Amino acid sequence: MGAGKRKSIPWVVLALWVGVLALASPFAAQLGDVQHDRVTDYLPASADSTKAAELQERLPGGESTELVLVYHRDGGLTAADRTTAHAQVARVAGAHALTGTPRGIPSADGATLMYPLATDEPGADEEKRDAFVDDVRRVAHGEGALTVQVGGTGALATDAGEVYQSLGGPLLYTTVGVVALLLILIYRSPVLWLVPLVVAGVADFLSMAVAYGLHQAFGTSVSGQSSGIMTVLVFGAGTDYALLLVSRYREELRRFERPHDAMLAALRGCGPAVLASSGTVAAGLLCLLAADLNSSRGMGPLGAAGVLCALAAMLTLLPAVLVLLGRRVFWPLVPAHGSTPADRRSLFAAMGASAGRRPRTVLAAGAVLLGALALGTLNLPGALRQQDAFVDRPDSVAAMATLAEAFPRQSAQPIDVLTPAGRADAALAAARDTDGVADARTGRTGGGWTEIAVTAAAPPQSAAETATVRALRERLPGSYVGGPSAQQLDLADTDARDRLVVVPIVLVSVLLILVALLRSLVAPLMLVAAVVAVWGAALGLGGLVFGPVFGFGGTDPGLGLLSFVFLVALGVDYGIFLMHRMREESLRGAEPVAAALTALRTTGGVIASAGLVLAATFAVLTNMGLLQLVELGFVIAVGVLLDTFLVRTYLVTSASVALGRRVWWPGPLARAPEPGPGDRVRQPV
Repeated sequence: MGAGKRKSIPWVVLALWVGVLALASPFAAQLGDVQHDRVTDYLPASADSTKAAELQERLPGGESTELVLVYHRDGGLTAADRTTAHAQVARVAGAHALTGTPRGIPSADGATLMYPLATDEPGADEEKRDAFVDDVRRVAHGEGALTVQVGGTGALATDAGEVYQSLGGPLLYTTVGVVALLLILIYRSPVLWLVPLVVAGVADFLSMAVAYGLHQAFGTSVSGQSSGIMTVLVFGAGTDYALLLVSRYREELRRFERPHDAMLAALRGCGPAVLASSGTVAAGLLCLLAADLNSSRGMGPLGAAGVLCALAAMLTLLPAVLVLLGRRVFWPLVPAHGSTPADRRSLFAAMGASAGRRPRTVLAAGAVLLGALALGTLNLPGALRQQDAFVDRPDSVAAMATLAEAFPRQSAQPIDVLTPAGRADAALAAARDTDGVADARTGRTGGGWTEIAVTAAAPPQSAAETATVRALRERLPGSYVGGPSAQQLDLADTDARDRLVVVPIVLVSVLLILVALLRSLVAPLMLVAAVVAVWGAALGLGGLVFGPVFGFGGTDPGLGLLSFVFLVALGVDYGIFLMHRMREESLRGAEPVAAALTALRTTGGVIASAGLVLAATFAVLTNMGLLQLVELGFVIAVGVLLDTFLVRTYLVTSASVALGRRVWWPGPLARAPEPGPGDRVRQPV
């Protein structure tokens, strides 16, 4: 290919990306329109509570919105307080079509009065539900020492929706800011940091269009959680690929005079590792399609789309822009043709040397440390209750806490039972006769189904109420038992099922990709074992700090599975970078110890930089308003740091040195080369 044609390729690539973005723009803009954070978007697809929620949406009036108005005064409510409460509830009833006449229920000590109320007015429309809740909150307000709070499932859903809606902007801006700061520190250039950041932004925009297309074509659910994590993945994984490519490009610019020749060499050198890395992450995330939990299953395709969009941008658009900008993009540290980098003893060279001297000792010490940290999983808090899911305590959670103190022996939120209409009377009688049920009343009927509202005698989401839910399911075959407590129960049960199904699929998928890339069985098994150990240690650190240090009230049921998928898929990234370079050195004839130490010396800095960026992007989630995101962000960020600065640098290098050529078994690299004429036979290392 002539020099003129080679020079025109970057411009062609740039023009193609402009066209792609023009086509993607209308679809990306519509992603927010299909993003939903309904209860069913986060429930197991096959669970009783999910089917109950879906049937409720089809009843007359659609999905009901249930609220509880809570009036409280320390020392006891006055007659004026009760008059105020009655007047405010009457205003709400006059302005909205409520299902039934609200009836005030006083607490035993007279300090609290609750008014349960429900309406079918909003149906399944989230905006109408939020408008209804906001209107009730404007009407229901206290004066002086009288406090008025609005709780119930409708208020909790509105407060959760506000948090999810707020994720988009702050999450994107914070992620961009964190990545920009780290890139400036890493590159020490006033221009270079901007290039991968802008390309990552382009990839994020494209991923939004792809996510919308997946929703339209396959019905993939899009939630605030899944779209937020997709953004984090695009910037985190995309920047990792950019760091590896730019580092190799800088290296090749010293060998080649023309930037496009240097870029071609860089792509040949690191392209396979980047492709395998992104393929591993995408494959791991797509394994979530086997999950029964709707939120997890939807996150898989969206996360994979984000990673693949980042890959496409970093292997096409980024090289084109870098070649067009030439060497000056590295100013003031411009790599001159024919120059050699300053021979400085790096931190990773020192770490590699220490690992090379006593590999078995380092390996044993690291394994003991990771094992000790993993014991912290025994200290993880119990299942996260719905009212404990917020970082900041909204009005709905405060209302539920007040009710729990005022009515310690009665649930303030109903258990919803959907039963065939022809058996409604028998089901109502059976429900009232079930142990742990304080009251049961029939509700709406339509489409062949009748809704029964059951009030448990035990506090919400307690062990006793959970037993009541299970008892109702046993006593009412053919009916579906739902409501917040049943949903939490189904989430816990489904998470246990999903772990048993998804975890083996992830491990096998990742292992097969590594075997294909590294032409070995031992090296892939070593890398997979390492990332599993990192996952256990990171989750254990969570157990040590979530309750005792941060005061978290519980652990999200999906934390174990999601953190496993992300840490295994993303952690193997760095193993691929290291082992691929080690294999390159071995193919060039380097002895096993030299190959391992050279790989660590040349990729250690890139892996460290990439690990810091990825950990920082996931750490952004710890600043969000939902505890499940905070916990997920913490575990992944800590796991990535452990993987970057302990496992990859010390343990994988030590294991590679200790195993020698056996790390490549049964591939050809596992066999010592035949000595040539005049060569002295070397003893195996």
